Amino acid sequence: MTDISLAELEQRATARRDRPSYGHDALIACDRLVRIFSDRGSGGRPPGQHSTADGVEVQALQGLDLLVEEGELMALVGASGSGKSTLMNILAGLDVPTAGAAKVAGCDLLAMDAKARLRYRRDVVGFVWQQTARNLLPYLTAAQNVALPMQLRGRSKRKAERAEELLAMLEVADCRDRRPYQMSGGQQQRVAIAVALANSPSVLLADEPTGELDSATGEQVFAAFRRANEELGTTIVIVTHDQAVASEVRRTVAIRDGRTSSEVLRRTEVDAEGQESVVAREYAMLDRAGRLQLPAEYTETLGMEHRVMLELEQDHIGVWPDDTAR
Repeated sequence: MTDISLAELEQRATARRDRPSYGHDALIACDRLVRIFSDRGSGGRPPGQHSTADGVEVQALQGLDLLVEEGELMALVGASGSGKSTLMNILAGLDVPTAGAAKVAGCDLLAMDAKARLRYRRDVVGFVWQQTARNLLPYLTAAQNVALPMQLRGRSKRKAERAEELLAMLEVADCRDRRPYQMSGGQQQRVAIAVALANSPSVLLADEPTGELDSATGEQVFAAFRRANEELGTTIVIVTHDQAVASEVRRTVAIRDGRTSSEVLRRTEVDAEGQESVVAREYAMLDRAGRLQLPAEYTETLGMEHRVMLELEQDHIGVWPDDTAR
């Protein structure tokens, strides 16, 4: 064993202390996020749950890590029950994590009291629900719906003008005097995006915003998100099952079993003839504990179960099936 001097140990400790905190420069930083729901009246034990003396605990998030940079337009995908909706509710200030850390635009989501959480939902994040009826008050016109968040915040000046600007930007200016029942589903969702943008939030969250729309209308709604991202610089996170939406963003993060498992990054490349094309590449996510979720189709093909062999090479890590199982 190599001898290490006291001075070297102190130097290493100082370096660790001076190292920037995880996600210090990200707009959204989730660090080993855990959310456990307790169901005292349940009797079975489905996957992802375990029994306690008081009932069943559902582990919706199991140490999830996620960083989102300012100005990103990204998608979150995952099977039903993967934890993506739980994550969105936490980021929206509608739910509180059980453990871990979560910060959005400098706001500590675990440290806020009820008053601070209300202010956070009003000023820092905007939210668009899948169900169009949840986004708009039925007895107000489109312009009045957009002006309402500004009025509640005490921003009476320019509220009518800003409402007009947002409706025009999202191409629903002709709906300004219509109530929700007088608009199509796509128009309602675009007005809902305007409502979510009214107070200039740092982050806009959307939970399956095209889930109840046909593909053509869904494309119009996604175009509205893109316009808000490009023209206002708003950071946008969309939970979606719609592959057309997921493939249109530069970054798609997949959640599996309560953790981020993989992400697809897309970039535009220009060939020798000057033709542009979008190239997508999928990466496995390595979390803060060094855990890696291998794709199920890979492990099944190679018969990997319980344990694998690892070997460190000069520029990569080799992963092989356990040869003792043969």
